Amino acid sequence: MLCHPAPRARAAIGETDLRLPRLHTLDAWLGYRNYRLLWCGNFFANSAQWLQLLSVGWLVRELSEGSAVAGLLVVTVGGINTLPGLVAGPWGGVLSDRFDRRRLVITFQLIMCGLAFSFALLVLSERVTIWHAYLYVILAGVCHSMAQPMRQSLIAATVPREMLGNALAANVLTITGTRIFGPFIGGILIFTLGFFWNFTIEACLYLANVLMLMPMRTPYYRQGDARARGSAIANMVEGIRYIWSDERAIFQMMILSIIPNIILHPTWFLLPVFTTDVLNRSADVGGYLLSVTGIGGFLAALFMASFGFIFDKGKVVLGAAVVSSITCFLFAFSHWMALAFVVIAAMAFSQAVFRTSRGTLIQTLAPDRLRGRLTSLQSFDRGFLVVASLGVGALSDATSPVAAIAIVGALGLALSLICCAALSRVRQLP
Repeated sequence: MLCHPAPRARAAIGETDLRLPRLHTLDAWLGYRNYRLLWCGNFFANSAQWLQLLSVGWLVRELSEGSAVAGLLVVTVGGINTLPGLVAGPWGGVLSDRFDRRRLVITFQLIMCGLAFSFALLVLSERVTIWHAYLYVILAGVCHSMAQPMRQSLIAATVPREMLGNALAANVLTITGTRIFGPFIGGILIFTLGFFWNFTIEACLYLANVLMLMPMRTPYYRQGDARARGSAIANMVEGIRYIWSDERAIFQMMILSIIPNIILHPTWFLLPVFTTDVLNRSADVGGYLLSVTGIGGFLAALFMASFGFIFDKGKVVLGAAVVSSITCFLFAFSHWMALAFVVIAAMAFSQAVFRTSRGTLIQTLAPDRLRGRLTSLQSFDRGFLVVASLGVGALSDATSPVAAIAIVGALGLALSLICCAALSRVRQLP
């Protein structure tokens, strides 16, 4: 007689069959070797970016000690690296659609490696001045603004379409995760060894990115016909026309992005001033504070990569903009260090949710032949960050860091609520 396994007993009435959902955090990372190489390369490149942001800010703070415009100088040197994005960024997208994206990224990363090491030697010579720091940040910003859309577009070339959402969310971990360790270690190095080693490590991280990209391949990339469709200018016009006429939801998300990317973001450039003037602490605590923003963003990206999107992504980006503004306002009044850590982590969490949701929507809506251009155009607004940084820095010097951050948060909240009511196409996105 054949023995059959006893059937599993059904749950009794009133009982619930509780099962934890399977986590999808590393599905793309584990399943696709080329994506792993790209992910590791992005981890190194983003570590270098955060290390640069922390180091240059504190270097300018030290060089401008006693100046009446110290706050303005610190904030603008943090935001001026986005200024080249107004010109170089969109053309980086055009190049991305016309040529091999992987080789272009390798080229730009090698240039940034050379710039970082040259600046490290200048710091070691003790001849560095404020204008040297500004020049270095601008040159590095040109390379970064052109390479960033290429790196983002490469994600869709390393995984199939059904894995794109998971891959994009996991990629955010390279941004938020490096914000934990980069500033933490960088702050300690500044406090103990000085600035030279920070910029030297930055150069080595760019080189490590190159080593990851060299063996990487792009099996899911479909070569577009950008060069066959006309000149580079014609390609640029085609991308702008697509956003304006064919996919207005992308245009509306670009408008919404002004709130976290332009209005709220200068708050983070004020952290050196907030740390010294409000918390009465030094560079090591400033590094910890920036690292805490990485923890908040890391948790957001980890949750979204693990469980996906629980609500419609259009509603998520609108809600995240509102929450980011509220937490920015609350951070202004977080004069107790532990409270400041908690609030700025919450702000980083909401901003990571916003950027992950927006990035997934745009990469899903973008056809591959236009992916580079649309990715660069979605970041075009960040080129105006330096203007906002000038305003916030001047406001901080005229009033106080607390008043400046509070005003920024209130303005962001008002505009977020207006966008929730006005941007109907974004609300309808699944």
